[in-house]
Amino acid sequence: MQGEIVSGELITPDGEKRYPIENHIPRFISLDNYAQGFGFQWNKFRKTQLDSYTGIPLSRDRLFESSGWTPSMLRGKRVLDIGCGAGRFTEIVLDAGAFVVALDYSSAVDACWANHGACPSLNVVQGDIYQLPFTPGSFDFVYCLGVLQHTPDVRKSFMALPRQLCPGGRLVVDVYADLWLNVIWPKYWLRPITKRIPQQLLFSIVKLMVLCLFPISFAIGRIPRFGRKLRYAIPVCNYDGIFPLSKQQLKEWALLDTFDMFAPMYDQPQTLSTLCAWFEEAGMENVEVFRRGANVGRGMKPYV
Repeated sequence: MQGEIVSGELITPDGEKRYPIENHIPRFISLDNYAQGFGFQWNKFRKTQLDSYTGIPLSRDRLFESSGWTPSMLRGKRVLDIGCGAGRFTEIVLDAGAFVVALDYSSAVDACWANHGACPSLNVVQGDIYQLPFTPGSFDFVYCLGVLQHTPDVRKSFMALPRQLCPGGRLVVDVYADLWLNVIWPKYWLRPITKRIPQQLLFSIVKLMVLCLFPISFAIGRIPRFGRKLRYAIPVCNYDGIFPLSKQQLKEWALLDTFDMFAPMYDQPQTLSTLCAWFEEAGMENVEVFRRGANVGRGMKPYV
């Protein structure tokens, strides 16, 4: 588009720091970081979770049911998407008519730009949640879904978010639930090994696992009453009976999310009480925390 900067540099006023712009995207971080696996997966599965690709409003439902927001609330507002990945929620907020800044620590920003870069109300930034390159108080809405547990210090990551809100601004986050059942979930006793495997090799292993184990998980899941619980013993993701996806889509999501289970360097679930305490520590109002698959928290920044 006319006026777009495809490549160049951002230079601080004192000239001491320079940040590259590559493929339209300002890059405020080192390309070699703990989130490389997410860049790998989202560039490989760029469209998999987009509602426009599945034809099912899975991302839309998750965003609005978790946040309590409505599309009309977002129209014309400034929205910050933290941990945008390939832009599954970015798509929904853009469709609502918001001005969106989508940020990710990984090269997933390239997938987000490839999916949505044609939209003039979108800016994509590669940056660090601990050093966000924005003036505090710049946004009306901030959301961070499926991200916080994958950062080194979950509390510190959360605390970076309320500062980005203007008075009256609203925040929603979710984080994996810290449950006693996690100790028997294969995900957590295999991860100490799998997170150290090179991405390409791990992806090949995961493809083999899905090929061999997904049919078993599918069959177990069809057992009346207990099937959906029992299939958690099989270390592949299976959304049959949960999401109305086609069989081919179920396999694609199984491959994506099984890799997503085993690849991240960090995976740190949290309790509802911890999430509530963070919102209160940040001085947020109208705080609500609840379980919706993950543990969800939402609140508003006070006007004074």
